[in-house]
This record gives sequence, C-alpha cells and structure tokens, in this order.
Amino acid sequence: MKALLRTSLCVALVANVFLNLTEDGGLRLAFSICAGVVVLGSGAGLWMLRGPRES
Repeated sequence: MKALLRTSLCVALVANVFLNLTEDGGLRLAFSICAGVVVLGSGAGLWMLRGPRES
C-alpha cells in the first residue's frame, strides 16, 4: 500500500510540474486540481500509515 501511495505521490508531483510549464486553460486547471488532490491524499495516507515512533 505504501508503495502505491509513494508512486502516486511522485507521479502527481511530476504531472503538476509539467502542467505548470504548459499553456493556460481550463483543462490545465482541472488537471492541476486533480494532481493537487492526489498529492494531498497520498501524503495524508502515508502520514496515517507511518510506523510508531520509538522514544
């Protein structure tokens, strides 16, 4: 599960950088929003699946 979340996080980050280099438009905005949602979801999922800390 963590591998899938890490992969989707990396793909969404790369897609978001690529989308920022393209021309403006409604489709770019929609894809950028989708990539942002995937980044936030993947980050939250990885944070929730982290191991317990040893003190």
